[in-house]
Amino acid sequence: MRFASLGSGSAGNGLIVEKHTTRLLLDCGFGLRDTTIRINRLGLEPEQLTGILVTHEHDDHTAGVFKLANKYRIPIWLTHGTLTMSERLIPKQRHFEIHTIDSHQRFSIADVEIQPYPVPHDAREPVQYLFEDGQYKLGVLTDTGSSTPHIETMLNACHGLILECNHDVEMLRNGPYIWSLKQRVGGRLGHLDNASAAALLSRLDNSKLQHIIAAHLSEKNNAPELARAALSSSLNCESEWIGIAEQAQGFGWRQLS
Repeated sequence: MRFASLGSGSAGNGLIVEKHTTRLLLDCGFGLRDTTIRINRLGLEPEQLTGILVTHEHDDHTAGVFKLANKYRIPIWLTHGTLTMSERLIPKQRHFEIHTIDSHQRFSIADVEIQPYPVPHDAREPVQYLFEDGQYKLGVLTDTGSSTPHIETMLNACHGLILECNHDVEMLRNGPYIWSLKQRVGGRLGHLDNASAAALLSRLDNSKLQHIIAAHLSEKNNAPELARAALSSSLNCESEWIGIAEQAQGFGWRQLS
């Protein structure tokens, strides 16, 4: 199993997980043309996607989901709450299947098993996902303002982990956002800061970890070196070992083996 990012941040998110010919896109917060360019950059075509999974309804995760699905007839999986909040984006002439999921119920798409799990975020029914192929486990956690015991149970013993490091607390406090937005981002239903992400990571079983990527970094309230320093301190590893999911480039293919 391997995975790569189309881009990560407040201007758009997308992650591809691949096992054999099964290729799943997690979220799509980019326009149709931009999405195609980003997929092509990874050596793929949109027609090769098996399905699209959605975490929640915010535009940086859904802006391109339904247009992409409609053009290439790609089925979508999402919670009922996310579907309800995304109905305005669904074309009247729909050419794709929609599958509603239970936020606790495991399901399979071709060669990949998927375990959704609920997270604290200011959306209707937000989830994040684990991807497994029978041998390796990839965990994804972004867009959560705080951790929970269930989240940490889900993320134990991952071989690959994509972990939100949205902001540095001091940079957010002293940054350009208005006070209400600072409260939202830094609140329990907002986004994980570097220190909270590092604390969460320190509570996990990381004995199998091959890749860790810091994701959803704020361009105004964080810096890659701060995210790297926070996570590397938890893992007692070199900071260069921590990958960064960039807004413009995402990151290239990472193999679990």
